[in-house]
Amino acid sequence: MKVTVYGIRNCDTMKKAFAWLDQHGVAYEFHDYKRDGVPSDRLAAWARSVGWERLANTRGPTWRKIPEASKRDLDESRALELLVEHSSAIKRPVVECGRTILVGFDADQYARTLGR
Repeated sequence: MKVTVYGIRNCDTMKKAFAWLDQHGVAYEFHDYKRDGVPSDRLAAWARSVGWERLANTRGPTWRKIPEASKRDLDESRALELLVEHSSAIKRPVVECGRTILVGFDADQYARTLGR
């Protein structure tokens, strides 16, 4: 099963996920939002799978810096536009493994999903 990890390399949560994947011998490709941008087609697919609310890191500093007027009356389309524009506001990491989407890092969830 192909595993792709999306996020920002220097994020502490990303480092935990990378360490877990490496320690458990899980091969993966990494897509860096800062270097390669946010693939809007993937973001839309993730939102259909897990909901845009789960993708938005609403407790993080990037989200808090977005003007309140921009966040008022959010729907999925507008939320995804904001997440593309402010990639650091996407909860990290997002991991695609087959048809399964993991958002954030949870070692137990990784073990169940990736079978390690």
